[in-house]
Amino acid sequence: MEPRPKKLLDQLRDTIRLKHYAYRTEETYVYSNRLRAGLF
Repeated sequence: MEPRPKKLLDQLRDTIRLKHYAYRTEETYVYSNRLRAGLF
């Protein structure tokens, strides 16, 4: 059985952390993408 792919927001967080962005920037990007995706 194959492992499940990461969720989109987890992939976004990984990319932001890879680029060494600030934690607050990460939270803002994730929040704005959640709004766009209608996850609230």
